[in-house]
Amino acid sequence: MKKRTLLSMLFFALFLSTTGFAQKALKRELLSFEAFEAKLKAAGKDAQILDARLPEEYVQNHLEGAVSFNIADQADFEKKSAGLNKDKPVFIYSIGNGRSGILAEDLRKAGFKDVTEIPGGLSKWIGLGRPVISTVGKGLSLDEYTASLKSDKLVLVDFGSRYCPGCKRLDPTIDSIKTEQASNVKVIKIEAYENKSLVKELGVVGLPTLILYRNNRAIWEKKGGASKAEIEKILKEQAL
Repeated sequence: MKKRTLLSMLFFALFLSTTGFAQKALKRELLSFEAFEAKLKAAGKDAQILDARLPEEYVQNHLEGAVSFNIADQADFEKKSAGLNKDKPVFIYSIGNGRSGILAEDLRKAGFKDVTEIPGGLSKWIGLGRPVISTVGKGLSLDEYTASLKSDKLVLVDFGSRYCPGCKRLDPTIDSIKTEQASNVKVIKIEAYENKSLVKELGVVGLPTLILYRNNRAIWEKKGGASKAEIEKILKEQAL
C-alpha cells in the first residue's frame, strides 16, 4: 500500500464535516462486543491493535498494546502499515466507528486477511469499564457529579469529546440552549475521556450522549446527538 487512496481521504473529509458517513458506518456489520472480546483474547500475542485517532488522543487514552495509526497523516500511515503482518489479525478502534471504518477498509483492500473493528469504539470500551493506558486522571467522582446536578432548574448534561465530530456538530445547539433557556435549564458539559470513572459509573457508551435531569433524577437520555427542535420539545414537555 504505497499511497492512501483518494477515496479514503474523501471519506475522512466527509466524516469530519457531515453526519452522512457516520450514519452509514453504523450500518456496517460489526461483531457484538462480547464476540469482539473473545476474538481479541483468542488472538493473544498475534493481535495487531491499531488506534485510528489523532496522536494526542492516543497519548491521553489507549488500549494496552495499541499502536497510534493516524489516518490523517499519509506518511505515518504508509510507514506503519508496512510494518504490519497481513496474515495476522488486526483490531482497530477510534472514538466510535468512523475513522476505524476508513482504516479497516483500506487495510482489507491492501490484502489484510482479518480486520476487525471494536464495535462502538473506544467510547463503548471505556463506558463498559474496560482498561486503558491513560495519562489523564479519573476526573469527577460520582458524588461530585451528583452534587453538580442540584438545581431548581432542569439540568441538561452533554457527555462528549473535543475530538468527536458528532460532538462538535452538537456544540452550537447546546450553547444556544444554554443561552436562550438560562432561566429554566442548567447546562453541564463533560469531557468524557477526562472522566473515565464517571462514564463507567453512568454507563455512557457512546458520544455524544445527552442526559436530562430533574431533581437529580434522569428523565431523558439520547445517545448520538439530537436536533435543537428535539431537545427544545423535550425541555418544554418536562417544564410543565
